[in-house]
Amino acid sequence: MSTQTHSESGPFERVGHELHFTHGGERLVLSCVGAGAIRLLATRNRDFTHRDWAILDPMSRGAEIEIGESEASISSDGLTARISSGGRVEFRDGAGRTLLEEVHPRRPWACDGRSYRPLGGDAYEARTWFEADGAESFFGLGQHHNGRLDQKGCVIDLEQKNTEIAIPFLVSSKGYGFLWNCPSLGRVELAANGTRWFAERLREIDYVVFAGPSYQEVLMRYFHVTGAPPAAPEWATGFWQSKLRYKSQEELLSVAREYRRRGLPLSVIVADYFHWTAMGDWRFDPSLWPDPKAMVEELGAMGVRLVVSVWPSVNPDSENYAEMRERDFLLKSVSGPPFFYLFEDTGSKKKVPLAYYDPSDPGARGYVWDKVNTNYHSIGVASYWLDACEPELQPFSPRNLLMAAGTGDEVANAYPFFNARTFYDGMRAAGEKEILNLCRSAWAGSQRFGSLVWSGDVDSDFPSLARQIRVGLNMAMSGIPWWTTDIGGFFGGDIEDPGFRELVVRWFQFGVFCPVTRLHGFRNSWDAKEGADNELWSFGEEAYGILKSMLGLRESLRPQIAAFAKGELSKGRPFMRPLFFDFPGEAGLLAVDDEYLFLDGLLVAPVTVAGARSRMVRLPRGGRWIDPYTGDAHEGGLGVEIAAPLERIPVLVKEGSELLQSIRWAG
Repeated sequence: MSTQTHSESGPFERVGHELHFTHGGERLVLSCVGAGAIRLLATRNRDFTHRDWAILDPMSRGAEIEIGESEASISSDGLTARISSGGRVEFRDGAGRTLLEEVHPRRPWACDGRSYRPLGGDAYEARTWFEADGAESFFGLGQHHNGRLDQKGCVIDLEQKNTEIAIPFLVSSKGYGFLWNCPSLGRVELAANGTRWFAERLREIDYVVFAGPSYQEVLMRYFHVTGAPPAAPEWATGFWQSKLRYKSQEELLSVAREYRRRGLPLSVIVADYFHWTAMGDWRFDPSLWPDPKAMVEELGAMGVRLVVSVWPSVNPDSENYAEMRERDFLLKSVSGPPFFYLFEDTGSKKKVPLAYYDPSDPGARGYVWDKVNTNYHSIGVASYWLDACEPELQPFSPRNLLMAAGTGDEVANAYPFFNARTFYDGMRAAGEKEILNLCRSAWAGSQRFGSLVWSGDVDSDFPSLARQIRVGLNMAMSGIPWWTTDIGGFFGGDIEDPGFRELVVRWFQFGVFCPVTRLHGFRNSWDAKEGADNELWSFGEEAYGILKSMLGLRESLRPQIAAFAKGELSKGRPFMRPLFFDFPGEAGLLAVDDEYLFLDGLLVAPVTVAGARSRMVRLPRGGRWIDPYTGDAHEGGLGVEIAAPLERIPVLVKEGSELLQSIRWAG
């Protein structure tokens, strides 16, 4: 922070481009960290930690500051923050409309807008409480399988878990975004009588408010502060083949060769877990993968990229464990031994306790990347599956973690952020320019490290498929445009069951219109080392014919996906968008949560009910929508029943879109 000061009367003071406030033992700073982006820092300590977490460039920008006798304000590009002499903060847009305001202290049920409970030393449990607006809707906050698109009325735990991703950034229907820039465990309560953010442990309250004339502008301003997502590596837009698990080099190659023999497009194939000698060795088991370099070269000749699963786990029997423990590169525990998960590793006949490396330590990040670079990247593996990166804990005990960055209750939510950085920094240093890694978890700012996030180990049933639509849209509104699912779900699929085969078809149709199309799952077995086939031809002839046709449709979409990624993502337009994103203000669209817009001019309405052969589709106003399969035109602003035989997903194309002619819609 700037040290240039200018004294004012009362509790307010200009310091460079910042507005400082001191009152009742609290220090507060308001600053502009980007166009239409105002950051608030508040603490009861003598100084701030200067930890910027998700913020890429914390430098204070020029802003208009006004100081009066009873209040002061700071303004930037259509956003103004006002603070009273009592410390209450309010944010307004350029028209003077209140976007967000701390709860009024005269509310009979309310405490101060910001409150602190000392925990000892310079740490606090803290709350920030804002007034509620009954007409407001909230979107984003990461990935939560509560079945809701609009999170208003929900209590969201800020804790990383498998399938639950805590990204503390939301977008309001009132025209602002809010980043809770604190990696503490906690929760956000989006209640009828107030919105309250709660942190179990922090040194300072830290948040940023973003304003913009559109949802797109809000997301773009968020990217300016936390980093933009990358454009598309061309290979990522194609079909990804994966299952649990390919046990050997020969088995994996045989699958890729069969795709080629059948003339099926294949862009990526995945070597999942247990390909290693032990967790924490980060290398292929030579007894089953005798020549991985030759494997990568053969796949490359077929136009197929190998993605390799890399866990943050370290088995005490790993060849690297002793050195990592000696160099203090492993997570420690508040109490008990430093092992956090029981798992049956390669070659073990019973579960073993696993440690985790500490990615918040730059030395540990460098050490792990060095192993990955030596054993994978040097032979041509240039993309990674960062699995179990919450990290996985058993029992769930993030408060027992000790990281270089702090205690678990204070910083654990940032673990996947730091883990993604390990690979991004390493790959950049190794000369990679197009970086995209598959991650099971993320935090605010993870998008700048090329994090492609998937929805975790979800169940194989239609209700789970339905939830994926809301999950994917909220991830897009959280600043993570690269997102996907396990097509068919992860748990519980029987490839001989007609009901599951129908589910795979419907899920695959949805996957074609996701940023990444990826087939994965745990089929026919609950043994962590086994599982049935999971290839395109594994679900019977009827399903195979449909999936093959849909794969052709995806191939024809690839140029448009790549062009959209290069031209639109950094501008705040995700691949998948709720209808209200492109049609703001249209009555009723905020409530539409089972269809979405994809790319430019496509409206996608997945079938998520077993046995359904048609479904109702709500069409936005402003033109006609064409069914590309039948040529039928439908007026916008209506609800229409669209035929959905098993071989088709309801998709409508905006009249005049080039996608009507450029896409292979059938055959």
